[in-house]
Amino acid sequence: MAILTAPAPSPSTAAPPASARRSRKIRDNLTGHAFLIGAVLCFALFMWYPMIRGVVMSFQRTRRGETTWVGWDNYTRIIADPSFWTAWKNTFYFTALALVLGFVVPFLVAILLNEFRHAKGYLRVLVYLPVMLPPASALFLFKFYAYDPSEAGLFNAILAGLGLPTSEWMQSPTMTMPAMVIASTWMNMGGAVLIYLAALQNIPGELYEAAELDGAGIAKRIWHVTIPQTRLILALLAMLQIVATMQLFIEPLILANGAGTQDSATSVAYLIYQHGFFQNDLNGAAALGVIMLVVLAAFSAVYVRLSTKENS
Repeated sequence: MAILTAPAPSPSTAAPPASARRSRKIRDNLTGHAFLIGAVLCFALFMWYPMIRGVVMSFQRTRRGETTWVGWDNYTRIIADPSFWTAWKNTFYFTALALVLGFVVPFLVAILLNEFRHAKGYLRVLVYLPVMLPPASALFLFKFYAYDPSEAGLFNAILAGLGLPTSEWMQSPTMTMPAMVIASTWMNMGGAVLIYLAALQNIPGELYEAAELDGAGIAKRIWHVTIPQTRLILALLAMLQIVATMQLFIEPLILANGAGTQDSATSVAYLIYQHGFFQNDLNGAAALGVIMLVVLAAFSAVYVRLSTKENS
């Protein structure tokens, strides 16, 4: 009786030994890590090292080339400075105004553009155009053309034409922050508008039709359909805008020449700039930067915590 035996596998179809598989896996991993090493080095050199160095400097004092460890002295000195609290008050005020104006206006503009049936591409380019301008150029345009305190200024000419009282804008302590928010909103809203447009176009049209059949007006459709369907995008952009606006710097630097009238434009970021470059107090600037880092990290942690609870 013949015994049938399976044919021996050919060398080409035989499974590679374990050592060959391990070496191939190592080569693949090395290839992947080689592509990542450039980005890791850039982050380490330009992001992580300055952050760690800043934290270390905030606990030191450098005088005449000699560095000594002073513990919390820089923090107590910075917090005791009256400008510290003024800067935080102005920063929070700017952030609140930016949420009221700079966060709502792009969303409403996106809703309006989404309703147009013609010239959509042209209108999107028109809205995004300010983002392509250099920030300094845009702010100088506002400073010398729009915010001219005389009636030759654009905004004062509009107010005078409407029979309304004109304003001194950046020379007025009460109008400094609103004026900076208007300029900042005009410069930066283009990117947010495009993101909102992308989110709005993903909303099923059946939801609007059902709401319209139920007798819902425009305001109710926005409140009950548009906002719930774009909730995640709204929350994400709100967090990013708060983090960005709390780092207010270039607007007061150009529009208000730094501190503004009666320190009405002094922000935390500009105060860091003052300590570091005008007062030659790099350790105090580092301490103030660490305080800002802690505040923004605490806000981000609270946001992540609330988002996790809401999505769970």
